[in-house]
Amino acid sequence: MIEALADRFRKIAPDVDFWSVRFVRGQEESLSARQGIIHPPLKSENEGAMVTIHDRGGMGYGASSDLTEEGLRRSLDEALLWARRSAGRMVRDIPAPQPVGHVGEHSSPVGTPWGEVLLKEKIGFLKELNERLNLGEKIVERFASLFYVEEEVCYINSVGARVRQRFSNVIPYMGAVASVGSESQRRTNGGRGFARQGGWDAAHPEKMLEAAPVISEEAEQLLSAPNCPDGRIDLILAPDQMILQIHESIGHPLEIDRILGDERNYAGTSFVTLDDFGKYRYGSNLLNVVFDPGETGQLASYSFDDDGTPAAREHLIRDGILLRGLGGAVSQMRSGVPGVACSRAVGWNRPPIDRMANINIEPGDSGLDEMIASVERGVFMKTNCSWSIDDSRLKFQFGCEWARLIENGELTGVVKNPNYRGMTPEFWRNLKAVGNLATYEILGTPNCGKGEPNQMIRVGHATPVCLFGGIEVFGGESA
Repeated sequence: MIEALADRFRKIAPDVDFWSVRFVRGQEESLSARQGIIHPPLKSENEGAMVTIHDRGGMGYGASSDLTEEGLRRSLDEALLWARRSAGRMVRDIPAPQPVGHVGEHSSPVGTPWGEVLLKEKIGFLKELNERLNLGEKIVERFASLFYVEEEVCYINSVGARVRQRFSNVIPYMGAVASVGSESQRRTNGGRGFARQGGWDAAHPEKMLEAAPVISEEAEQLLSAPNCPDGRIDLILAPDQMILQIHESIGHPLEIDRILGDERNYAGTSFVTLDDFGKYRYGSNLLNVVFDPGETGQLASYSFDDDGTPAAREHLIRDGILLRGLGGAVSQMRSGVPGVACSRAVGWNRPPIDRMANINIEPGDSGLDEMIASVERGVFMKTNCSWSIDDSRLKFQFGCEWARLIENGELTGVVKNPNYRGMTPEFWRNLKAVGNLATYEILGTPNCGKGEPNQMIRVGHATPVCLFGGIEVFGGESA
């Protein structure tokens, strides 16, 4: 049907410098259980198209869920009207995309299709998770959910592009809260970090069932644990916390539209400048960060961005030196700095903007036991629970759900309310060891917000365990 819609639009396409249209059809299903009670399943579907026009120095958008020829013509007319009105009046010149007409397809890898698993089987799975999360006497809340998103996108433009991509995404989530007196502690299975592309199998139901009683036990364990100590000591971060560190202090500050000032009023700016690319020392020489939209099964894998640009793996940071920004074709033309194919949109009624996709840290050669053994005094933290970072992505403070002390090269007692803070460049320059492939996990976040009006997009992060030296850590009582 989407191919038929593309043919329908070509018949009414205007004579302008450049036009493109992006058709999107999506469906979502949300299943959840709390305290052993199944919530009503939620399911939704949507479809629509967005037209973009560049003409005579102006630019305009038009979008609608009416995909008849009349509806498409109204969207076209609206986009053309705004292109005429904006010509010569824009605060910044927005260059028209280079005339490229790439053709290709992409599909998420799917083992067991989501739709082939009966609803009662999915609900039975959530019930069993809730039972396994309810093992301790002090567990006062338990919850589990599955969120599935399926999307088909077709992009065409005036120079012959025809791109069709199909995405299937699964976001599993579960956790437990333990309480005694006025004290309560929450423990989750990596937050929502285990989000992946794929079908039912991407939720890894067997691993979730195995992890549920451990999560319950750790929530109760935290109640009697002492607070995380204060001090400047070594810090080891597990992958499910590293993804937040990558996201907030590497991904966002490297977005070129932020560096250009486009997001200043909402998402903020960046401490990175255009002059930094190619020479700025972002971290120690152990830091290697890649944009990798081809990582199989990762949450933001794709073959083309939403402007029809082919996506390829690129180093953003190599041996600690900043090389490349997160900006699509238009931002690269405006800024003059190298970027990547990361012009992405949410749904059919938002325009593409510079977004993160799969932003990964390459594995090093250190084993986890080796890293622990090298630490005289430190903390090993897991699973983000709070974050705060300034508008320029320079100063940050993050909290985790769970931690253990490291004393004389050995893991010792559990501590609660672990937090750490720092300055982005200093923090990454204190990177002392990067975990090997055995510590590497493919994770992601389904809810990265940016843009006006807001766009909530899915982002992938794959990372090993990492060791940082001389980081300021503190407990909850010092926050």
